[in-house]
Amino acid sequence: MRERSAEDPIWGDALLAAALFAVAPAQLGGAAIRSLAGPGRDAWLETLRALLPDEAPMRRVPLHASESRILGGLDLTATLRAGRPVAERGILAAADGGVVVLAMAERMELNKAAHLVAALDAGEVVLERDGLALRTPSHFGVVALDEGLSEEERPPAALMDRLAFHIDLSGATLRDLEPSIVTAEEVTVAAARYSAVSLSDDALQALCTTAMALGIGSLRAPLLAARAAKAHAALCGEDSVSEVDLQTAARLVLAPRATMIPQIEDPEDESTEEQPPEPQEPPEEAEQKDESEAKDKPLDDVILEAAQAAIPPGLLAMLKMGLDRHSRGASAGGKAGAQKQSKTRGRPIGTRQGDLRDGMRLNVVETLRAAAPWQPIRRTARGEVLEPGKRPARVEVRRDDFRISRHKERSETATIFVVDASGSAALHRLAEAKGAVELLLADCYVRRDQVALIAFRGREAELLLPPTRSLTRAKRSLAGLPGGGGTPLATAIDAAAALADSVKRKGQTPSIVFLTDGRANIARDGEPGRPQAEEDALASARAFRLAGFRAVLVDTSPRPQPKAEKLAGEMAAIYLPLPYADAEGLSQAVRAVSSNVPAAA
Repeated sequence: MRERSAEDPIWGDALLAAALFAVAPAQLGGAAIRSLAGPGRDAWLETLRALLPDEAPMRRVPLHASESRILGGLDLTATLRAGRPVAERGILAAADGGVVVLAMAERMELNKAAHLVAALDAGEVVLERDGLALRTPSHFGVVALDEGLSEEERPPAALMDRLAFHIDLSGATLRDLEPSIVTAEEVTVAAARYSAVSLSDDALQALCTTAMALGIGSLRAPLLAARAAKAHAALCGEDSVSEVDLQTAARLVLAPRATMIPQIEDPEDESTEEQPPEPQEPPEEAEQKDESEAKDKPLDDVILEAAQAAIPPGLLAMLKMGLDRHSRGASAGGKAGAQKQSKTRGRPIGTRQGDLRDGMRLNVVETLRAAAPWQPIRRTARGEVLEPGKRPARVEVRRDDFRISRHKERSETATIFVVDASGSAALHRLAEAKGAVELLLADCYVRRDQVALIAFRGREAELLLPPTRSLTRAKRSLAGLPGGGGTPLATAIDAAAALADSVKRKGQTPSIVFLTDGRANIARDGEPGRPQAEEDALASARAFRLAGFRAVLVDTSPRPQPKAEKLAGEMAAIYLPLPYADAEGLSQAVRAVSSNVPAAA
């Protein structure tokens, strides 16, 4: 195999991942492609199709494909025609030896994902439904097309854990779309050699050490990296895994899964202060020395450096901000509300047995599917004899056969802004806070979220704007917000919690954004005094935490103080100090972290 081009590392790695995936689809699990529909994603799929053997099937699973279509089940038409249960093959069984392509995997239902990963783990499709009990061997790989627009829109975690390659083609352009340098013949030869490639214990230990250093908790990740290294060695015509194969596997499999920045110990740092500076060496000697030092490095460090260099820039920036990557899967405050089940509205999530009452919808197909296996018994009970070659006269459906459609929808969201309009805030950052709130209000208006505004100054917190979608009304309330007076922070937290509780009781999802410097000086009873005011604020914050609301506290002080951070900690809110940001920077930062706000424990 020739070396890939270094001019387009993202697309080059994507093509290399496609080639490795084609070598051993079932062993590597598959790939998640993060991109909207476009030429980049289509080109990658065409490349994969060209590298797979001609006889390997490539089945596409639509988003709303039923479980019976995916796993197989009762062939309703044939069953009703024959008068006896007739089974049909599902997509997973038909994809044996090939690849399954999941459309819009970020919206895949968890129950379907559970069936899919069970088939991946066991290498067989287990069918136990509609009166059927079948086990069909099937070994296949998965391509999950991820079209999520935000970080919380991701395919199910159980599925992502079993896919070796997580590829982001969002930034791929037409100029990057060079054809693959790997041929189908090379892949065929590598696939035949794959099982004979050996992997040493030291190499596997190095991959495990690298995964631990990157904060990867799943044991599947280093195992998938080991298989990717074997596939790369087979593609290069080698019989054993080399250091280059391990570096490639760490770059393609482990780096996109990183949840922390690895800390590489440098023993030279401790002796730098004690020893005098060494004289500069000529460039050629320095290069030779670097190469010699690189060869002497432990294998663990070499693999870890390769993985660290491949961590995506966006992920690296998020890790530096200290955000927990696992929280990205949580529901976002202000972006999308919590999911709830609905009788008639929302995304269909299957059926259940039930009665037709309270506006429930009957799923006719699933009802007939439930009734079909019982027809021979019911005909016998009626004394009816079905002559060979004749169709049954009717299908008997009983009450127990009724299947009710189930739906799931997202609740509306309401973002509550709590703005500190006291004298200290007005002196420093009230103008920027107003501008940032206006920008955030516009963003909420675009998403059709409701917004509310609470301002606190003097001795009280005032609800200037009840939850509304009116952007004009919100701007008018904010423009008339005066500044000055004390900081009744405890009263403001209590008012925000009460409003959030009323929003939650209406079936909406509240999220709260505090913009304050955290310096309370008015107690809950309205009396001035900083010690009592701070104690009351912390007590209110603890009560706020128990309610489990999502919150962000933006420290607008020019010199962030520990008090605001402590207050955010007591509330289980994300603390965001922004001493010098303008209104635009303030709004962008709040928007970025609000999508990572988990609910309080």
